[in-house]
Amino acid sequence: MNKKVKVQVTDLTKRFGDLLVLDKVSFEVYEGEFLCIVGPTGCGKTTFLNSLTHLYEPTSGKILFNGEEVNLEKHNIAYIFQEYSAMEWLTVRQNVRFGLEIKKDYKNIDRKVDEALELVGLTKFAGYYPKQLSASMLQRVVIARAFATHPELLLMDEPYGQLDINLRFKLEDEVVRLCKQTNTTVIFITHNIEEAVYLGDRILVLTNKPTSIKEIIMDELPHPRDIAAPEFVEMRNRITDLIKWW
Repeated sequence: MNKKVKVQVTDLTKRFGDLLVLDKVSFEVYEGEFLCIVGPTGCGKTTFLNSLTHLYEPTSGKILFNGEEVNLEKHNIAYIFQEYSAMEWLTVRQNVRFGLEIKKDYKNIDRKVDEALELVGLTKFAGYYPKQLSASMLQRVVIARAFATHPELLLMDEPYGQLDINLRFKLEDEVVRLCKQTNTTVIFITHNIEEAVYLGDRILVLTNKPTSIKEIIMDELPHPRDIAAPEFVEMRNRITDLIKWW
């Protein structure tokens, strides 16, 4: 069975004045795939996500979503940042509801909020405010807000960079489960090679600026993944060798 292409990137180029950041980057993302992108700090990973969402206009090249130019008013895309983005003045329930309200998706809104809270285990904390929550719970609020909108594409920009290793693995497992359960397509940005091997169906390795693709690696290790397994270590070392000039 042929995989359906969800995102098609063709010769994506981005300049800021004389600085060439992205240099004719081309790749595909398939429906339901968890694609991890790794590369050195400052190589243009976030610039790519911002180009995808049209926060930045590409200098040249194309990004197609379901065969069309990206249109955030039409296409259901969610973005999770590294920084906690829960709004302090809203309860957990109100934070999750906010994403649906922004998209003017009021049909069955309470049911969708309830389902999202249940997915991430926050039902009992629906009336709490962000200042009353732990770091992992704050990030789960943001994840619930994204999943409540039933996104076709979820963009994640180093969302666990500020968490300790135990919390990071717990939330990584949770996101993998949610994405498989909902068949959500994910583009996940990270500089952590171990995280990329732990999560990805494929791993896209970038060069330094001007950024291009060095290699795309299939990651077919079974879930749940064991970071101490020889196959895991071998793949982590292979990617490290590709980018040991960091």
